[in-house]
Amino acid sequence: MRSRLHWRRAATAAGIYASVVLGMVATVVAARVLGLEEFGHFATAFACVTFLQVLLDLTVEDVLVKQGFHYVAAGEWGRLRRLFRLALQAKLAGGVVASLLLLVFAPFADAVFGVEGIGVAVAAAALIPLAQAPANVATSVFLLRGRYDVRGAYQVVHMGTRLVAVVVAAPFGAWETLAAIALAQALATGAISVPGVRFLRAFPPAPDCVLGEDARPVLRFAALSSVGSVMVSLRTSLAPLILGLMVGPTNVGLFRIAQAPYSGVVAASAPVRLIFLTEQTRDWERGDAERVLRGIRRFVLAASGLGIALVGAGWFAMEWLVETVFGSEYAGATRAAQIVLVAAAIHLVFAWTKSFATTAGRPSATIIAHGVEAVVLLSLTIVLAHRYGIEGAAAAVVASAVAYAGTWLILFRRIERQTLTGLRA
Repeated sequence: MRSRLHWRRAATAAGIYASVVLGMVATVVAARVLGLEEFGHFATAFACVTFLQVLLDLTVEDVLVKQGFHYVAAGEWGRLRRLFRLALQAKLAGGVVASLLLLVFAPFADAVFGVEGIGVAVAAAALIPLAQAPANVATSVFLLRGRYDVRGAYQVVHMGTRLVAVVVAAPFGAWETLAAIALAQALATGAISVPGVRFLRAFPPAPDCVLGEDARPVLRFAALSSVGSVMVSLRTSLAPLILGLMVGPTNVGLFRIAQAPYSGVVAASAPVRLIFLTEQTRDWERGDAERVLRGIRRFVLAASGLGIALVGAGWFAMEWLVETVFGSEYAGATRAAQIVLVAAAIHLVFAWTKSFATTAGRPSATIIAHGVEAVVLLSLTIVLAHRYGIEGAAAAVVASAVAYAGTWLILFRRIERQTLTGLRA
């Protein structure tokens, strides 16, 4: 049993790390083939898609895992099926609205950013939110079955199809690449939905039944998680859009290159977050909160040492990495990438926070922390990017990461104290 658990953890890590590599390669191919100007169009349009996708998405994954484990433990299979049906409907509705708004915005995009070609790129990418909508509902089933390794495999399929799309379409231009990515997303979603349905049907059969007294807490949890996701959207996609409005889409492309090491470092912690979400939520629901808290402390100590080493090595190697991987055309992203690497180390140390908020049933903690982070990031991006360009935007990212970490230290101590007091009472 224990060897099987270790195998699943290893397979999960391998799958997610492989998907990170595939995603990075896709970015490299797009940057090199499209060139600086076209890649700027691509990055700006993709930021528009990401912003609206997350802004209008009802984040149901957290409540599916949290409430799903509760229903599994209680044997309430009818409510479990009802929960997944409602989640799928909500995700599809959000995807439809996001796709429609992108199509509405597309004719005005060139005027907004002052560059021709952004509008057609936004229109080409408009179906991505709808194509991706059902995917996370399907992958949530795997977590309830303890099969996070299957979710890791999906990540490989997802990024693998995206890489193929970029390789095939990038020689034709930015909008063609985004259209191919939308098609690849639809194929990846279809590929994961089939086993997702099979895993859900593997639970004991029972007719759908209303959530009853659970309906209001579930809706509240989903709403709070969605607000938290909006805060993340402000951090990850609105800041590049502000940068594009202030200094042009080409700088958005450079900033995306500067964020590539950051994205890689944060993605490297994804297996830990996924395993934490599954195993710690299960332990918490069984009443073993102290085990969860101990695991977080051990992770912070290990990640701190790794983060320090990463920043030290990455800082000196960054210029060589950027020019070797992306080309000398993107050398202007080097200093910003060095600065952003500090933020990456901070988020690596605090990678446990997203899953812990779900585990402890405190989605409001995510809202508070990401809210503070977003306020710091957006305000400083407006001030610093105007004066210092992408280096100023990178400094804003670091300041917001520090604010996020400080907020979570306070929140964690409060949750820990309340939890331990309740256990000893």
